[in-house]
Amino acid sequence: MSDELNPAVPDEATEAEEPIKQRKNGLYPGVSDELADNMRSGWADTELRDLAPIPQAAETARRRAALSARFPGERLVIPAGNLKTRSNDTEYAFRAATEYAYLTGNQTEDGVLVLEPTADGHRATIYLLPRSDRENGEFWLSGQGELWVGRRHSLTESEALYGIPAADVRELADALREATGPVRVVRGHDAGIEAALADKVTAERDEELRVFLSEARLVKDEFEIGELQKAVDSTVRGFEDVVKVLDKAEATSERYIEGTFFLRARVEGNDIGYGSICASGAHACTLHWVRNDGPVRSGDLLLLDAGVETHTLYTADVTRTLPVDGTYTDLQRTIYDAVYEAQEAGIAAVKPGAKFRDFHDASQRVLTEKLVEWGLVEGPVERVLELGLQRRWTLHGTGHMLGMDVHDCAVARTEAYVDGTLEPGMVLTVEPGLYFQADDLTVPEEYRGIGVRIEDDILVTADGNRNLSAGLPRRSEDVEAWMASLKG
Repeated sequence: MSDELNPAVPDEATEAEEPIKQRKNGLYPGVSDELADNMRSGWADTELRDLAPIPQAAETARRRAALSARFPGERLVIPAGNLKTRSNDTEYAFRAATEYAYLTGNQTEDGVLVLEPTADGHRATIYLLPRSDRENGEFWLSGQGELWVGRRHSLTESEALYGIPAADVRELADALREATGPVRVVRGHDAGIEAALADKVTAERDEELRVFLSEARLVKDEFEIGELQKAVDSTVRGFEDVVKVLDKAEATSERYIEGTFFLRARVEGNDIGYGSICASGAHACTLHWVRNDGPVRSGDLLLLDAGVETHTLYTADVTRTLPVDGTYTDLQRTIYDAVYEAQEAGIAAVKPGAKFRDFHDASQRVLTEKLVEWGLVEGPVERVLELGLQRRWTLHGTGHMLGMDVHDCAVARTEAYVDGTLEPGMVLTVEPGLYFQADDLTVPEEYRGIGVRIEDDILVTADGNRNLSAGLPRRSEDVEAWMASLKG
C-alpha cells in the first residue's frame, strides 16, 4: 500500500475549509503553488448520464412510504454509518447500516437518509458526499479523495440511481442542529449526526423507529426473495468448492476451507454474510467456531456453516456436516441421521398460520426422543422437554429470521417475532444440531467430540414452504454420493 497520503493543503484553500491532515512521516513536506495549479486542470468530464435506477428502486420507495405513514409529522434520520478504524490509518471494509440500505439501496459511507415531514407525508432526501473537490486538491490530497479510494457518484448521478433528491452530507449536521419539531434517529451508526440531534431525541422514541424498521423486514418482497435465492445459489457453489479441496485442507488447516469459501463469496457477491464456521473434529461442538485454525483430519466430521452475501447485502446461512474422507462412520451416521430427522420435522412445521416456535418444538422433540432412546438422558420425553434437559446437547434455538442480516429483524417485538405467526414471504433457517463436547463425561467416550448441525433457508409460501437451499443434499447417503461425485 502506498504511503504518501495527506501532504499539506495548498495555500489557496479558504479559511472556511478544514485543512487536509498531513501524515506525520510523509515524504513530501508540502505542495508547491505550481503543482497545485497543475493538478486543478486537464481532467476530462466523467459525469455519467442516462443512468437507470437501481433494480430495487420501486421497492425502496414503497418501504419509505410505509415508514412515512407510521411516523406522520416527524423528521426521520437514518444514517449509513462511517468508516471504522482497523489500526492506525487503515479502515475495515465498509458495510452500510441495514436500515439505511433497506430504505435507499445505497451503500456508501457517511450517507444519511432524511425524511422531512410535509402536509401529506414526507419529503425524502439522501445526503451523500459529492465528487471530490478538484479546486482545493481534496481529490488527490485527502486520504479519502477519489485518486486514493476511487470515484464517487455525483449527487446528480445518485438522484438518478436511487430516485431520491440528493444533497451534500457535509451540510447536514448544521441543518439538523437548527431543526425544530419531533425527530427520530437510528442510533449506533453515525456519532456526528447523533451529536447534532442530542437535545432533540429520546432513546425510547428512537428505539420505536428501529423496532419498526426491524419488523418491516419480517415479510420479504419479491426482490428480496430473489436476492436471497442468489445468495443461496452462490453458497451452494461455495460448498462444492470446499469439497473439491478437502485434500488441501487436510494438508494445511481449516483456514484453507475458510479461504476457499471466501473466494466464491467475493467473486459472486459482496462478501461473506458472517464469519464462516469451518469446524473440523471437536471444533464442531463450538457453536461459533470462527478461529478456523485447527487441523482437518480424515475420519473426522467437518461442520461448515457459511453464507454468501449478495451485492445488495442479502445473505444466505447454510450448514452441512460432512465426513472429511467422504464416508460417515456408523456412529457419525447415527447422530447425523437423528439431526436430519429432526430437521425434517422442523421444516414440515413451517407453513403460514403456524406459530414461529412450532418448527423449533418439532425439532427438539425428535432430538429428545433420540437422546432418551440412546440412554443419554432419563425419560420420559415429556419430562426432559419440560425441564429442558436436552439442551445440554442441543444447545441453541432451531432457527431465526434471515435477510439483510444473518439474524434478521433482531429487534422486532417478541410478540411479532418469536411469539408471532408465520406468513408467506418470511424466510427463516431451520438448523437443529447435536453436540457432544470432548470433555462431556456424561456420554460414552465414542460420542465425545462429535458435533452435527444441518441448516437450510426456508421460505414460507402460500401453501407451505420452499427450501431455498435444496440444491445441497441433506440425507447422509446423498451427501456421500455428492461428495464422491465432486472428488471424482
